[in-house]
Amino acid sequence: MKFLSRAVLRGRIAALVGLAALFGMLGVFGPAAPAAHAASTPPHFADGFGLTVVSQPQWVRDSERTFTFQVKSDQVPAYSVLPDQVSGEHTVMVTLPAGYDGAAATRYPVHYTLHGAPDHPDTVRNKVITERATEGLPLITVTPNGGARGWYSNWVNPGALGRQNWETFHLDQLIPLVDANLKTVATKEGRAISGHSMGGFGAFHYAEHRPDLFSYVGSFSGDLDFNTEMRAAVVGSELLEQYGTPAVAADAVFGSPVWPFDGVWNEQSAAQHVRSLRGLGVAMYAGDGGDLTVDPVLAVVENRVRQTALVAAANLTAEGIPYRFADYHDGSSWAEGCTGKHSQQACLQADMNDFVKLIMKRLRHP
Repeated sequence: MKFLSRAVLRGRIAALVGLAALFGMLGVFGPAAPAAHAASTPPHFADGFGLTVVSQPQWVRDSERTFTFQVKSDQVPAYSVLPDQVSGEHTVMVTLPAGYDGAAATRYPVHYTLHGAPDHPDTVRNKVITERATEGLPLITVTPNGGARGWYSNWVNPGALGRQNWETFHLDQLIPLVDANLKTVATKEGRAISGHSMGGFGAFHYAEHRPDLFSYVGSFSGDLDFNTEMRAAVVGSELLEQYGTPAVAADAVFGSPVWPFDGVWNEQSAAQHVRSLRGLGVAMYAGDGGDLTVDPVLAVVENRVRQTALVAAANLTAEGIPYRFADYHDGSSWAEGCTGKHSQQACLQADMNDFVKLIMKRLRHP
């Protein structure tokens, strides 16, 4: 085997960074707005499972269904932060069903939904989409901090940041903490997971690694196939300050992105490992960018992530695994205001509405 020189490796990584700029994977989201809180008292959380609750739940803005709380995790003790974030403190947003009573015997299923990059879990948009999609339904929704560039993975080379075990944090710590402190159906039959963009990858990644935890998985314009373009997006997120400070090395999350050192990338590419999703409900949502001359950055991004969904769909078909793929092209038949671009609220609201309807048919609930 002929190995590449360091100069050639640096050149290939630089080319991937250039592709990241070309495909516009930067600045898709804005920071969360400051929160105002309602007067009544949300649930109280106790420490446990390696998590320390550093800020008890407080209602978000004018809501008495949605609250946030902060935890510290020994699995991600520090991370690259966006404005208004404190390194090492992880915000978790939770939306409760109307009439939730922590003293009652009723238990509810939980939908974990993962944000994209770079984003906060508790943005106004994330709150609005969740509350609208779950209005009147007996469902708890949890949106954890995934970091601006966490990629919902246990990092290979975290460097000076220290341990970045996002997968362990979410699956082995946060899920049992939620089950211990809220009235949940604490089994596979009571859980679903979904995510947008980086979070779409995360949802498939988590469900593939732990199909024992979830009954349904969904991707909203997720980065499902680690082809050259998606590798460029990840590398760009590692190196550029728009995704948080401090920046990290290009091989921090999945190791070197170039052959023959790219084994971890191949192992973690969600579209290539769908076999373990057998028995789960599977749904994917994507547009094609619509008119590529209008909002060309968001149009091209969505066009390319759609290709990763097509790869996942082909592999699911080959494995004989049923799935729903809402391939809504320019969005005109999907939702008013959706034009098939990446990260459009109208598209994401329709995605979430549809996915919640699917999971409520399968999850055990009151």
